Amino acid sequence: MTATVDVTVLADLLRGAAKAEILPRFRRLGRDEVRAKSEATDLVTEADEQAERMIKAEAERLWPSALFLGEESVAAEPALLGRLADADLAIVVDPVDGTFNFAAGIPAFGVMASVISGGETIAGIIYDPMGDDWVMAEKGAGAWLRRPDGEARRLRAAEPVALDQMVGMASTGYLPQEKRAEILGNLAKVRFLTNYRCAAHEYRTLAGGHVHYLIYNKLMPWDHLAGTLISQEAGAHAARFDGSPYLPHHLDGGLLVAPDKASWELLRREVVTV
Repeated sequence: MTATVDVTVLADLLRGAAKAEILPRFRRLGRDEVRAKSEATDLVTEADEQAERMIKAEAERLWPSALFLGEESVAAEPALLGRLADADLAIVVDPVDGTFNFAAGIPAFGVMASVISGGETIAGIIYDPMGDDWVMAEKGAGAWLRRPDGEARRLRAAEPVALDQMVGMASTGYLPQEKRAEILGNLAKVRFLTNYRCAAHEYRTLAGGHVHYLIYNKLMPWDHLAGTLISQEAGAHAARFDGSPYLPHHLDGGLLVAPDKASWELLRREVVTV
């Protein structure tokens, strides 16, 4: 039990929505079921909207005192976002993270939720509909890969390596325009750079110990709260570019995640020169 939200129940709710509303639409979307929001690559589909409606209705029934904050709810009512900082208890949901992939028929998307209490993230869940498993964490209890049959395996971030051996991911499209070329040049110092266009799978990959860094500039709570907590509970160091903690109400300041603080400082000094 986390505060008044049972995290295992919330995890099952994400899975149920994926099976009812997301997977039946994968590679079956009609033209009228995909729409652009802020730009051509910022998409919303019927799967996003219907899954969020299902999760929201059940979450509000189970936890009526919690603020529900979903990506599509905020798209329809932007003022909701401002309520997160003062909420005693909140559930933040991304019904389909990686919508661009989902709409393109690429099987790299996820369903994410976090629980916020007293201004801090206390639980995070990332469900993979294709693999049918969760990566999840409660504050102070470690990060775990859990499967529906009850199997659970603790996750640990990668061991630190030299800068020129680091493999990781950066959301380069949202880097500050005035610094983008410089940071992209600096990324030549690492061994490998990629991007899944899906924070859900990027955080799962880091928490599982497979990559050494994640770099983001655009910070929306549904994209990063769950993954940041999971990464930290797996032993990683996460902070905004200026070194300050990343908190639920933060929408800017960038985010850098690395296996430990020394690796974080190295990446901040040599790569993320903002």
